[in-house]
Amino acid sequence: MESNSAGSRNGIELSHVSKSYGSVPALNDLSFEIPMGGRFALLGPNGAGKSTTLKLLIGSLRADTGYVKILGSPPESKESKAVVGYLPEDALPYRMLSVRENLEYIAALRGVEDVKGRTDFLLDELDLRQYEKSNVGRLSRGNTQKLALALSIVHSPKVLLLDEPLNYLDIPTQENVISLLEKLEGTHLVSTHIMSIAHRLTDSVVMISKGMFLWEGTIDELRKKGTPEEPIEKVVARMMTGAS
Repeated sequence: MESNSAGSRNGIELSHVSKSYGSVPALNDLSFEIPMGGRFALLGPNGAGKSTTLKLLIGSLRADTGYVKILGSPPESKESKAVVGYLPEDALPYRMLSVRENLEYIAALRGVEDVKGRTDFLLDELDLRQYEKSNVGRLSRGNTQKLALALSIVHSPKVLLLDEPLNYLDIPTQENVISLLEKLEGTHLVSTHIMSIAHRLTDSVVMISKGMFLWEGTIDELRKKGTPEEPIEKVVARMMTGAS
């Protein structure tokens, strides 16, 4: 009971988590915590273990060792699944359903009280109204991404996990999505390898490399690890590669 109570102070908690795919290690003794209401970027190079971390947090994978908690509960629990929203990279909504049908179906499954009202709101917010009757299979990749994002937030989740959320979006749409995400309450974890996205969507960073914890702090603290003239991307690259 005591550990549960302590964990409830965090939106997200990983403790000494290791995960392998057969003989290939993906995560190695990874630990970090994100407080309730925190907005963190999960930074790391390709193959660092970012997507594996998100899959552990939604309960689609189980850790080999260690534990994962969402608001103090295991990710596979009913309590966690009710409060988590997840946008995977290259998400694919139901292709044979229309945009509106996708939203109304997921909203109903998620227990949204005003399914039509919430659907109408997201159609307008994400500029999908003109496509509401279109089958998803006919959408452009950018509009599919907007729908996938809408599906991840349709139930106003308390914990939002986003894997490269601005993929495939043009600049005006990116700005619209950033504005929408800024208005959302809750704990956010954004997986990306692009520092400009981390800077726009979050204020703190957890950095991992080769499946291991590397560094945690605010973006301002990260910037101070370089010289005033040094781009923050160069600071991040140096830390990830272990260059002195």
